[in-house]
Amino acid sequence: MQQHNVLILDFGSQYTQLIARRVRELNIYCEIHPYNKIPNNLNDFKAVILSGSPSSVRSDQAPHPDLSEIRGMKPLLAVCYGAQYLAHFSGGLVAPSNTREYGRANLSFVKENESFFTNISEGSQVWMSHSDTIKDLPTNGVLLASTHDVKNAAYKIEGETTYAIQFHPEVYHSTDGKQLLENFLVNIAGVSQTWTPDSFVDETVKGLQDKIGEDKVVLGLSGGVDSTVAAVLLHKAIGKNLHCIFVNNGLLRKDEYTSVLKQYEGMGLNVKGVDASERFLNDLAGLSDPEAKRKSIGKVFIEVFDDEANQIENAKWLAQGTIYPDVIESVSVNGGPSATIKSHHNVGGLPDFMKLKIVEPLRMIFKDEVRRVGASMGIDKELLGRHPFPGPGLAIRILGDITSEKVRILQEVDAIFINGLREDGLYDKVWQAGAILLPVNSVGVMGDERTYEKVVALRAVESTDGMTADWVNLPYEFLQKTSNKIINNVKGVNRVVYDISSKPPATIEWE
Repeated sequence: MQQHNVLILDFGSQYTQLIARRVRELNIYCEIHPYNKIPNNLNDFKAVILSGSPSSVRSDQAPHPDLSEIRGMKPLLAVCYGAQYLAHFSGGLVAPSNTREYGRANLSFVKENESFFTNISEGSQVWMSHSDTIKDLPTNGVLLASTHDVKNAAYKIEGETTYAIQFHPEVYHSTDGKQLLENFLVNIAGVSQTWTPDSFVDETVKGLQDKIGEDKVVLGLSGGVDSTVAAVLLHKAIGKNLHCIFVNNGLLRKDEYTSVLKQYEGMGLNVKGVDASERFLNDLAGLSDPEAKRKSIGKVFIEVFDDEANQIENAKWLAQGTIYPDVIESVSVNGGPSATIKSHHNVGGLPDFMKLKIVEPLRMIFKDEVRRVGASMGIDKELLGRHPFPGPGLAIRILGDITSEKVRILQEVDAIFINGLREDGLYDKVWQAGAILLPVNSVGVMGDERTYEKVVALRAVESTDGMTADWVNLPYEFLQKTSNKIINNVKGVNRVVYDISSKPPATIEWE
């Protein structure tokens, strides 16, 4: 990637990814790196942002990076912990706050004629999340803004292009947060706003051509957004040397195997469909533990994928739809070293005998950016808008052991639910939806006969990234219609329930 514009040093804040997303929204490329792994190519970055942190700068275990090659050398914005860090180690004073400030606050003072606060005035709402406070500014510190409870809410350091804020501009509730980031990055640091989907495509295609040359690449398609966009990017770069494999594990949605293959045909991709459903279901027989089911699916997928990859002469690369949040997590402050191979639901981690090098064209962009990149390449809007679907498929939506009959029941139920959402204009208002087959039977009455059949739960959530999620308040009329349709048309089901738990404390999937 040539556009190394902004470096974000992560001190372990829950909001660090939000900083990157807000910066990207300004059409500015940025990268997140742990504070203890500052990249060597600092000359490639035009500005630096220090993130917040759950730590206190007063703690002996607090993050304490060497900023000697950054401070005073590059435009620097310090957020929350970063602001306290600069104060604490540069002649200021950080102490426990008498009045802890969490959540919304309003600027009660803003220094006049200050470019950092262009188009931001007193009263602007900001988001606070800290228990320490800056009592005294660092050496050469100049106060720029205050709130009612936090005097030193923002400051700059004379003689440097260094700015610091106690609040979080990246959080949605800081109403002028994007404006403040733009003031710093564009107006003060002079960073160019050239990061666009089109520029990403052009640059990535060239990089793939240089990296892969005339080698052949194998890609496991899932039918989802990430693998599809990765496939189209690679196809633009290497054409016929990309070999896509779409495996039917018998746990896809109803008719998905044939419909997805047909959709790919219209995109000009070289795709081979492999129906290995019987092989997967046989290996799953008798397994009830969720982790055992996941391992079974991963193992069989590797076997099937290896069989197919060996039929492609001189295949040297495995392409994956890894995206930036996966990369960030693998090198996070609290995580381990970066994993060489992502545990992807289509690959499950590769054994040594496969001997394929990894190529990940989407590894530096977020999910919403993946969709924008896909749209810029003309990928069908309906495909790009597809809900996330779990890698193990319906195996983790069938609680207990897996049988072909249970799969049939759940496929029928899921199809009625998902098609109903589409028909009623609700699909795009939901982040993810699906049905769960419960391991219980319930008593029912159909006609004059007693039934003792399966219970299914419907689940629909709204979210931005899957980290947190709220259940969707679907109209009662829709739920009533859907329940009636399921019970009347799916043999083996006599009761439908709706899951109204949020994440946390629940999870989106049940297993």
